[in-house]
Amino acid sequence: MDAATLWQRYQDWLYYHERLGLYLDISRMRFSDELIATLQPKFDKAFQDLVAIEQGAIANPDENRMVGHYWLRDPDLAPTPDLQEDIVTTLHKIHSFAQKVHSGEIHPPNAAKFTDILSIGIGGSALGPQFVAEALGALDAPMQIHFIDNTDPTGIDRVLTKLKDRLASTLVVVMTKSGGTPETRNGMLEVKHAYEQQGLNFAQQAVAVTGIGSNFEKLAKTEGWIDIFPMHDWVGGRTSEMSAVGLLPAALQGIDIDAMLAGAKEMDAATRVPQLKGNPAAMMALSWYYAGNGRGEKDLVVLPYKDSLLLFSRYLQQLVMESLGKETDLDGNVVHQGIAVYGNKGSTDQHAYVQQLREGVANFFVTFIEVLEDRQGSSIEVEPGATSGDYLSGFLQGTRQALFENQRDSITVTIPRVDARTVGALIALYERTVTIYASLININAYHQPGVEAGKKAAAAILDLQKQVVKVLQEANAPISLADLASKAGATDQVEAIYKIVRHLDANQRSVQLTGDLGRPEGLRVSVR
Repeated sequence: MDAATLWQRYQDWLYYHERLGLYLDISRMRFSDELIATLQPKFDKAFQDLVAIEQGAIANPDENRMVGHYWLRDPDLAPTPDLQEDIVTTLHKIHSFAQKVHSGEIHPPNAAKFTDILSIGIGGSALGPQFVAEALGALDAPMQIHFIDNTDPTGIDRVLTKLKDRLASTLVVVMTKSGGTPETRNGMLEVKHAYEQQGLNFAQQAVAVTGIGSNFEKLAKTEGWIDIFPMHDWVGGRTSEMSAVGLLPAALQGIDIDAMLAGAKEMDAATRVPQLKGNPAAMMALSWYYAGNGRGEKDLVVLPYKDSLLLFSRYLQQLVMESLGKETDLDGNVVHQGIAVYGNKGSTDQHAYVQQLREGVANFFVTFIEVLEDRQGSSIEVEPGATSGDYLSGFLQGTRQALFENQRDSITVTIPRVDARTVGALIALYERTVTIYASLININAYHQPGVEAGKKAAAAILDLQKQVVKVLQEANAPISLADLASKAGATDQVEAIYKIVRHLDANQRSVQLTGDLGRPEGLRVSVR
């Protein structure tokens, strides 16, 4: 493709949203007019599906739930007056709560003001708030935020150690729809213990974001927590950033949540246009379909050329992979769909994996995130006529060109600056793209049976651990792994039992291993 043809293709496929100052360039995706014609009926259906979702259709049939995260930034779209009022009331409550915390009207028992936030959650209850905190959190924010997003004891200790001197002025926000998520429950119990060790009243420094009517809401009420915010069953975790899950911690950090909602609302409106050109989510979905032949055959590499957007690819991993990674389509056919997402940031990747992107396995396509504003204020020249920001822009353009010259496709999303409005718009753009792409490939983007299967398998291991310890206590003598499995009624799970007792032994818990650790079959297991 010669330069003149490429320039014309760029102009033909360039999208610009004037109010957001956002550009989308898909000219370096080499899809054909024939593919567009073939997909047109699918796009027509996708636009209809999107309308149905926004009007309250059951989009998660496994749980008989509507999918209403779009209503959060435009309550007038919600299908009932009760839902509209709920959204508006919750937003007002978040604003009011944050203002009272910042002013000191709501304060901990042993300090004049809360200084820090400790957010406990996992998956969508962590990734969105973490991305927004990294992108928009200020060094002089009224409160600094910290996260416990795993059940890793060392990771929990690291966060608590950092907060040790300020635990008395730390507000804990626990996010769980039902209270049954083990990682979140464990994090809460660990933090609760840390508060007790310092003679602090955990409940007087804790806020819950949970399902109304859930067991966790009852617990928070019984213990007298400071407040409770709703986690609606019609908002999935991976699309919850515009709910109390994301807005409460953002507001406490002093982030402009109204601007985030406004940016998302603008993008939602732009992606309701029922045509391919002029609809940025549809254009991106076309690019995803082309890149992977509608089967996810290529990975999506996300390269934001801005340090504050470092966590964007991590946020998108859950949004894209949990939504699109499905074994069956809507007709019950086995399709094994999905798009793998990974990324880092530019220009760090000039010195990391761009070498493979240009010359290695061509099993990916790239999305560059370009930010036009280098910094607030002027920049020095690091050499005559060039600033650090000029170099960053040059690296982005050079990498894009080098990839295209070697038959590597890319999308470029350009925003004027990283602020609350553009971050809201970016989140909405990818949410809408996922919805449209899911319709194109005939899958349900709003259930996650694979996640539930993993949770059940983990629960089964913990049940097996209890049975193993019970057998050992009753045996009261060293026994082999084979005998242990037999007595536990789990002869087909010797490997799992070995890993259980190895972990217990390593932590000097209730079990002790003797023998050659490199030869599991000869080990003897006993109660410590």
